[in-house]
Amino acid sequence: MNKVVTICGPTCVGKTGVSILLAQQLGGEIISADSMQVYKDMDIGTAKPTIDQRSLIPHHMIDIAPPTEPYSTGRYVSEAALAIEDIIARGKRPIITGGTGLYIRAMSKGLFTAPSADWELRTNLMNAEAQTPGFLYNYLSGLDPKITEKLNPNDHRRVVRAIEVCLKCGTPMSRLQTEMTRPLPYEFIKICLMRQRDELYAMINERVDAMLAAGLTEEAQALFALELAHTPMQAIGYKELFAYFRKETGFDEAVSNIKQATRRYAKRQMSWFKNEPDIKCLDITGIFGENEILDKIIPHLPH
Repeated sequence: MNKVVTICGPTCVGKTGVSILLAQQLGGEIISADSMQVYKDMDIGTAKPTIDQRSLIPHHMIDIAPPTEPYSTGRYVSEAALAIEDIIARGKRPIITGGTGLYIRAMSKGLFTAPSADWELRTNLMNAEAQTPGFLYNYLSGLDPKITEKLNPNDHRRVVRAIEVCLKCGTPMSRLQTEMTRPLPYEFIKICLMRQRDELYAMINERVDAMLAAGLTEEAQALFALELAHTPMQAIGYKELFAYFRKETGFDEAVSNIKQATRRYAKRQMSWFKNEPDIKCLDITGIFGENEILDKIIPHLPH
Protein backbone atom coordinates (compact mmCIF):
# COMPACT_ATOMS: atom_id res chain seq x y z
CA MET A 1 0.00 0.00 0.00
CA ASN A 2 1.32 3.44 -0.93
CA LYS A 3 2.32 5.64 2.00
CA VAL A 4 1.18 9.24 2.39
CA VAL A 5 3.05 11.45 4.86
CA THR A 6 0.96 14.01 6.72
CA ILE A 7 2.43 17.00 8.55
CA CYS A 8 -0.28 18.60 10.67
CA GLY A 9 -0.58 20.83 13.69
CA PRO A 10 -2.00 24.14 14.90
CA THR A 11 -1.80 27.34 12.93
CA CYS A 12 1.57 29.13 12.97
CA VAL A 13 3.45 26.14 14.44
CA GLY A 14 5.86 25.90 11.48
CA LYS A 15 4.35 23.39 9.05
CA THR A 16 4.82 25.20 5.73
CA GLY A 17 8.57 25.68 5.63
CA VAL A 18 9.49 22.25 6.95
CA SER A 19 7.02 20.56 4.60
CA ILE A 20 8.80 22.12 1.63
CA LEU A 21 12.15 20.83 2.89
CA LEU A 22 10.62 17.40 3.47
CA ALA A 23 9.14 17.34 -0.03
CA GLN A 24 12.53 18.26 -1.49
CA GLN A 25 14.20 15.48 0.46
CA LEU A 26 11.60 12.80 -0.36
CA GLY A 27 10.92 13.83 -3.94
CA GLY A 28 7.40 14.80 -3.04
CA GLU A 29 4.64 17.26 -3.79
CA ILE A 30 2.47 19.02 -1.23
CA ILE A 31 -1.29 18.73 -0.85
CA SER A 32 -2.74 21.46 1.35
CA ALA A 33 -5.18 20.35 4.05
CA ASP A 34 -6.44 23.81 4.93
CA SER A 35 -10.13 24.60 4.62
CA MET A 36 -9.49 28.30 3.92
CA GLN A 37 -6.54 28.02 1.53
CA VAL A 38 -8.86 26.40 -1.02
CA TYR A 39 -10.33 29.86 -1.65
CA LYS A 40 -8.90 32.28 -4.19
CA ASP A 41 -8.09 35.87 -3.21
CA MET A 42 -7.67 34.95 0.46
CA ASP A 43 -3.90 34.82 0.52
CA ILE A 44 -2.52 36.85 3.40
CA GLY A 45 -5.15 35.99 6.00
CA THR A 46 -4.94 32.24 5.36
CA ALA A 47 -1.11 32.22 5.41
CA LYS A 48 -0.85 30.53 2.04
CA PRO A 49 2.61 29.48 0.91
CA THR A 50 4.15 32.36 -1.01
CA ILE A 51 4.65 32.29 -4.76
CA ASP A 52 8.37 31.75 -4.14
CA GLN A 53 7.65 28.80 -1.84
CA ARG A 54 5.27 27.27 -4.36
CA SER A 55 7.90 27.63 -7.06
CA LEU A 56 10.18 25.32 -5.06
CA ILE A 57 7.67 22.45 -4.77
CA PRO A 58 4.33 21.88 -6.55
CA HIS A 59 1.37 22.57 -4.25
CA HIS A 60 -2.14 21.18 -4.72
CA MET A 61 -5.57 22.08 -3.28
CA ILE A 62 -4.80 25.80 -3.05
CA ASP A 63 -6.81 28.48 -4.90
CA ILE A 64 -9.32 26.00 -6.31
CA ALA A 65 -12.62 27.74 -5.45
CA PRO A 66 -13.92 31.32 -5.46
CA PRO A 67 -14.88 32.64 -2.01
CA THR A 68 -18.39 33.26 -3.31
CA GLU A 69 -19.21 29.55 -3.42
CA PRO A 70 -19.37 26.91 -0.67
CA TYR A 71 -16.72 24.20 -0.52
CA SER A 72 -17.45 20.97 1.34
CA THR A 73 -15.28 18.38 3.05
CA GLY A 74 -16.66 15.78 0.66
CA ARG A 75 -15.51 17.79 -2.34
CA TYR A 76 -12.12 18.24 -0.74
CA VAL A 77 -11.64 14.49 -0.24
CA SER A 78 -12.69 13.73 -3.82
CA GLU A 79 -10.33 16.30 -5.32
CA ALA A 80 -7.47 15.52 -2.94
CA ALA A 81 -7.79 11.83 -3.86
CA LEU A 82 -7.27 12.72 -7.51
CA ALA A 83 -4.21 14.78 -6.60
CA ILE A 84 -2.75 11.90 -4.57
CA GLU A 85 -3.31 9.46 -7.44
CA ASP A 86 -1.68 11.83 -9.91
CA ILE A 87 1.36 12.43 -7.69
CA ILE A 88 1.90 8.71 -7.11
CA ALA A 89 1.42 7.94 -10.83
CA ARG A 90 4.29 10.33 -11.60
CA GLY A 91 6.57 8.56 -9.13
CA LYS A 92 6.41 11.29 -6.50
CA ARG A 93 5.52 11.17 -2.77
CA PRO A 94 2.31 12.90 -1.64
CA ILE A 95 2.81 15.03 1.47
CA ILE A 96 -0.34 16.32 3.14
CA THR A 97 0.24 19.57 5.03
CA GLY A 98 -2.29 21.55 7.03
CA GLY A 99 -4.25 22.18 10.15
CA THR A 100 -7.81 21.26 9.20
CA GLY A 101 -8.23 18.11 11.25
CA LEU A 102 -11.52 17.17 9.62
CA TYR A 103 -9.92 17.08 6.18
CA ILE A 104 -7.12 14.83 7.43
CA ARG A 105 -9.49 12.54 9.29
CA ALA A 106 -11.83 12.31 6.31
CA MET A 107 -9.01 11.23 4.00
CA SER A 108 -7.53 8.66 6.35
CA LYS A 109 -10.63 7.40 8.14
CA GLY A 110 -13.34 8.06 5.56
CA LEU A 111 -16.27 10.37 5.18
CA PHE A 112 -19.89 9.54 4.56
CA THR A 113 -21.77 11.66 2.06
CA ALA A 114 -23.94 13.91 4.20
CA PRO A 115 -26.58 16.38 3.04
CA SER A 116 -25.62 19.99 2.46
CA ALA A 117 -26.19 22.60 5.14
CA ASP A 118 -29.76 23.79 5.71
CA TRP A 119 -29.24 27.23 7.21
CA GLU A 120 -32.94 27.84 7.85
CA LEU A 121 -33.19 24.61 9.84
CA ARG A 122 -30.03 25.46 11.76
CA THR A 123 -31.36 28.90 12.66
CA ASN A 124 -34.64 27.43 13.88
CA LEU A 125 -32.82 24.86 15.99
CA MET A 126 -30.56 27.47 17.57
CA ASN A 127 -33.57 29.67 18.32
CA ALA A 128 -35.22 26.71 20.05
CA GLU A 129 -32.06 26.18 22.12
CA ALA A 130 -32.03 29.85 23.11
CA GLN A 131 -35.61 29.58 24.35
CA THR A 132 -35.13 26.21 26.06
CA PRO A 133 -31.53 25.48 27.07
CA GLY A 134 -30.73 21.78 26.59
CA PHE A 135 -33.29 21.38 23.82
CA LEU A 136 -30.75 20.46 21.13
CA TYR A 137 -29.04 17.69 23.07
CA ASN A 138 -32.33 16.21 24.28
CA TYR A 139 -33.80 16.33 20.79
CA LEU A 140 -30.77 14.58 19.29
CA SER A 141 -30.87 11.88 21.99
CA GLY A 142 -34.32 10.92 20.74
CA LEU A 143 -33.15 10.80 17.12
CA ASP A 144 -29.78 9.11 17.57
CA PRO A 145 -28.72 8.00 21.08
CA LYS A 146 -25.40 6.55 19.85
CA ILE A 147 -24.15 9.75 18.26
CA THR A 148 -25.44 11.79 21.21
CA GLU A 149 -23.15 9.88 23.59
CA LYS A 150 -20.11 11.01 21.59
CA LEU A 151 -20.96 14.72 21.63
CA ASN A 152 -20.52 17.40 24.25
CA PRO A 153 -23.94 18.90 25.12
CA ASN A 154 -22.42 22.37 24.82
CA ASP A 155 -21.00 21.75 21.35
CA HIS A 156 -24.07 23.17 19.66
CA ARG A 157 -22.51 23.29 16.20
CA ARG A 158 -21.92 19.54 16.05
CA VAL A 159 -25.19 18.70 17.78
CA VAL A 160 -27.10 20.81 15.25
CA ARG A 161 -25.23 19.15 12.39
CA ALA A 162 -26.12 15.69 13.71
CA ILE A 163 -29.80 16.66 14.01
CA GLU A 164 -29.69 18.08 10.49
CA VAL A 165 -28.26 14.84 9.06
CA CYS A 166 -30.77 12.68 10.92
CA LEU A 167 -33.75 14.74 9.76
CA LYS A 168 -32.69 15.17 6.14
CA CYS A 169 -31.58 11.56 5.63
CA GLY A 170 -34.30 9.94 7.72
CA THR A 171 -31.61 7.72 9.27
CA PRO A 172 -29.51 8.03 12.45
CA MET A 173 -26.19 9.68 11.74
CA SER A 174 -24.36 6.92 13.65
CA ARG A 175 -25.73 4.33 11.21
CA LEU A 176 -24.73 6.42 8.20
CA GLN A 177 -21.20 6.78 9.57
CA THR A 178 -20.91 3.01 9.93
CA GLU A 179 -22.39 2.09 6.57
CA MET A 180 -21.06 4.84 4.32
CA THR A 181 -17.58 5.64 5.61
CA ARG A 182 -14.69 4.66 3.34
CA PRO A 183 -11.09 5.83 3.85
CA LEU A 184 -8.77 6.50 0.92
CA PRO A 185 -6.71 3.39 0.07
CA TYR A 186 -3.35 4.57 1.41
CA GLU A 187 -1.28 4.19 4.56
CA PHE A 188 -1.23 7.59 6.24
CA ILE A 189 1.78 8.42 8.40
CA LYS A 190 0.64 11.38 10.49
CA ILE A 191 3.04 13.66 12.36
CA CYS A 192 1.75 16.60 14.35
CA LEU A 193 4.00 19.51 15.29
CA MET A 194 3.29 21.07 18.68
CA ARG A 195 4.67 23.94 20.74
CA GLN A 196 4.11 25.03 24.30
CA ARG A 197 1.10 27.32 24.39
CA ASP A 198 2.85 30.53 25.46
CA GLU A 199 5.40 30.24 22.67
CA LEU A 200 2.78 29.46 20.03
CA TYR A 201 0.54 32.31 21.17
CA ALA A 202 3.42 34.79 20.96
CA MET A 203 4.17 33.56 17.42
CA ILE A 204 0.51 33.99 16.49
CA ASN A 205 0.43 37.57 17.75
CA GLU A 206 3.57 38.38 15.75
CA ARG A 207 2.19 36.79 12.60
CA VAL A 208 -1.06 38.74 12.78
CA ASP A 209 0.98 41.96 12.96
CA ALA A 210 3.01 40.78 9.96
CA MET A 211 -0.16 39.96 8.02
CA LEU A 212 -1.52 43.44 8.63
CA ALA A 213 1.78 44.97 7.53
CA ALA A 214 1.61 42.83 4.37
CA GLY A 215 -1.82 44.19 3.42
CA LEU A 216 -4.43 42.04 5.17
CA THR A 217 -6.74 45.03 5.67
CA GLU A 218 -6.73 45.81 1.94
CA GLU A 219 -7.24 42.15 1.06
CA ALA A 220 -10.23 41.97 3.41
CA GLN A 221 -11.64 45.21 2.01
CA ALA A 222 -11.73 43.71 -1.49
CA LEU A 223 -13.55 40.61 -0.20
CA PHE A 224 -15.98 42.75 1.81
CA ALA A 225 -17.45 44.02 -1.45
CA LEU A 226 -18.37 40.47 -2.55
CA GLU A 227 -21.25 38.18 -1.61
CA LEU A 228 -19.15 35.60 0.15
CA ALA A 229 -20.18 32.04 0.91
CA HIS A 230 -20.86 31.30 4.58
CA THR A 231 -17.52 29.65 5.40
CA PRO A 232 -15.12 32.28 3.99
CA MET A 233 -17.30 35.00 5.50
CA GLN A 234 -16.50 33.51 8.93
CA ALA A 235 -12.76 33.11 8.29
CA ILE A 236 -10.55 34.41 11.08
CA GLY A 237 -8.85 37.64 10.13
CA TYR A 238 -11.52 38.60 7.67
CA LYS A 239 -14.58 38.30 9.90
CA GLU A 240 -13.08 40.68 12.46
CA LEU A 241 -12.08 43.22 9.82
CA PHE A 242 -15.55 43.01 8.27
CA ALA A 243 -16.94 44.12 11.64
CA TYR A 244 -14.52 47.05 11.54
CA PHE A 245 -15.64 47.98 8.03
CA ARG A 246 -19.25 47.93 9.25
CA LYS A 247 -18.13 50.32 12.04
CA GLU A 248 -19.12 47.78 14.70
CA THR A 249 -15.61 47.89 16.20
CA GLY A 250 -12.57 50.10 16.07
CA PHE A 251 -9.44 49.01 14.20
CA ASP A 252 -7.39 48.24 17.33
CA GLU A 253 -10.25 46.16 18.70
CA ALA A 254 -10.51 44.28 15.41
CA VAL A 255 -6.79 43.46 15.53
CA SER A 256 -7.10 42.28 19.13
CA ASN A 257 -10.07 40.13 18.14
CA ILE A 258 -8.11 38.54 15.29
CA LYS A 259 -5.29 37.59 17.64
CA GLN A 260 -7.69 36.21 20.24
CA ALA A 261 -9.71 34.22 17.69
CA THR A 262 -6.53 32.76 16.19
CA ARG A 263 -5.21 31.73 19.60
CA ARG A 264 -8.52 30.06 20.42
CA TYR A 265 -8.51 28.27 17.07
CA ALA A 266 -4.97 27.02 17.71
CA LYS A 267 -6.07 25.71 21.10
CA ARG A 268 -8.94 23.78 19.47
CA GLN A 269 -6.58 22.39 16.85
CA MET A 270 -4.15 21.15 19.50
CA SER A 271 -6.96 19.43 21.38
CA TRP A 272 -8.22 17.81 18.16
CA PHE A 273 -4.85 16.40 17.12
CA LYS A 274 -3.96 15.22 20.62
CA ASN A 275 -7.19 13.21 20.69
CA GLU A 276 -6.59 11.53 17.33
CA PRO A 277 -5.33 7.98 18.08
CA ASP A 278 -3.02 7.52 15.08
CA ILE A 279 -1.03 10.78 15.15
CA LYS A 280 2.54 11.09 16.43
CA CYS A 281 2.89 14.45 18.21
CA LEU A 282 6.33 16.07 18.27
CA ASP A 283 7.11 18.94 20.64
CA ILE A 284 9.24 21.49 18.78
CA THR A 285 9.15 24.17 21.47
CA GLY A 286 12.23 26.37 21.17
CA ILE A 287 13.11 25.02 17.72
CA PHE A 288 12.63 27.58 14.94
CA GLY A 289 15.01 26.51 12.19
CA GLU A 290 13.30 24.50 9.46
CA ASN A 291 16.23 22.09 9.14
CA GLU A 292 16.21 21.44 12.87
CA ILE A 293 12.47 20.74 12.78
CA LEU A 294 13.02 18.39 9.86
CA ASP A 295 15.63 16.52 11.89
CA LYS A 296 12.94 15.86 14.52
CA ILE A 297 10.53 14.52 11.87
CA ILE A 298 12.78 12.25 9.82
CA PRO A 299 13.23 9.46 12.43
CA HIS A 300 9.45 8.95 12.50
CA LEU A 301 9.08 8.41 8.76
CA PRO A 302 9.12 5.01 7.03
CA HIS A 303 12.39 4.07 5.35
